[in-house]
Amino acid sequence: MATKQQLLQAVAENQDQLLTLLDRLTSFETTSPPARNTIAIQKFIVEQLATAGFETKQTPFYQGDELVSGQKAGSDPERYHSLLLNGHVDVATIDRDSWDTDPFKLTRQGDVLLGRGVSDMKGGMASFLYVFSLLHQLGIELPGDLRFQSVVGEEAGEAGTKTLLKNGETADFAVVGDTSNMNFQGQGGVITGWITLKSPHIYHDGNRAAMISTGGGLKAANMIEKMVVVIQALEKLERYWGITKHYPGFAPGIDTINPAYIEGGLHPAYIPSEAKLWITVHFYPDENVDDITKAVEEQVIAAAKADPWLRDNLPTFSWGGDSLLADKGEVFPSLELDSDHPGMQTLEQSYTEVAGHAPTISMSPSVSDSGWFGYYHIPAVDFGPGTMEQAHSDNESLSFQQLLEYTRVIAAFIFDWCHLKGDQ
Repeated sequence: MATKQQLLQAVAENQDQLLTLLDRLTSFETTSPPARNTIAIQKFIVEQLATAGFETKQTPFYQGDELVSGQKAGSDPERYHSLLLNGHVDVATIDRDSWDTDPFKLTRQGDVLLGRGVSDMKGGMASFLYVFSLLHQLGIELPGDLRFQSVVGEEAGEAGTKTLLKNGETADFAVVGDTSNMNFQGQGGVITGWITLKSPHIYHDGNRAAMISTGGGLKAANMIEKMVVVIQALEKLERYWGITKHYPGFAPGIDTINPAYIEGGLHPAYIPSEAKLWITVHFYPDENVDDITKAVEEQVIAAAKADPWLRDNLPTFSWGGDSLLADKGEVFPSLELDSDHPGMQTLEQSYTEVAGHAPTISMSPSVSDSGWFGYYHIPAVDFGPGTMEQAHSDNESLSFQQLLEYTRVIAAFIFDWCHLKGDQ
């Protein structure tokens, strides 16, 4: 059987295979929105996995999308560590007129690779598939199980990764290969929610004078105007959080509450009897969804109870969702890194061996599916090639040398971790 050094040598010697894989993945137009366009790329990935000796499973998702799971069974899985690699195949939407090259054809200009998704995150996916192929070509048999998830929906807050983990897929350690510029990253969380104000009655706008004038006598309210009470309450809570909360690796004030979208009213001839506010709440890695939503609700309810009309018509709340596209809601749980976990320590050793220096450990300014691993109590890290500046950008690009180094680190880590006994 080939050694780890032979595997790393093969990564460098066969790098045209890596570029061919990335070119093929880039060619699939999997933008989200509109989404519902990943069946073809997932079929290609299933074929790649099968050729590399993986057993595969396809899980239905939204119409036009599906989830793929794969496993290369270890020779002694009871005694050796299992590893799960995760990535998404959907990419950000594009404005073709803003691109200098074809966004769905990999273009190389020296060290620069251009194409939609090369940074976020088809570069990472190509690395995984390339290493799987080399393991098979070299006849490397791992004692521990090697698992893989190719998911859909990360770009639109859709719960592809959540679906697979909820179904019981797990491992001793997981790497999400999303954009991190080769840093080891955890993340804060984010949840969206709707706050609804609703009047028990609908009134013609001819009644407005009776509602707002002294002696008018009509106990009623305009829901758009009353939403100001809610927004002011959210602003006060956001400022309080900014003063009182902190977390290593984050600048102060990361806990934010953004009033993102408001809708209300029926027609100019009516007093708005309903208004809905869509908010986005960010929170630190050591916080959870339940505590955050409870705090928001308590703040808004307290403000409503201080209002003479709202106290009898309290706001209602709806949190999260499985898709920004399908139900206008999303959740990305937070992820704390455990630097003492053997998986993190082994990955750090593999990285240092390949790169010649220790990795940077930090917190992502954005969110990815890595938080779902924390939610399901699976030790994990977000670690991938590409920069946040390039993710979603016009003329999205990726350094080929960084991609190659990332692939060598992943190859070394797969070999090291799946050869490490479970009690170590």
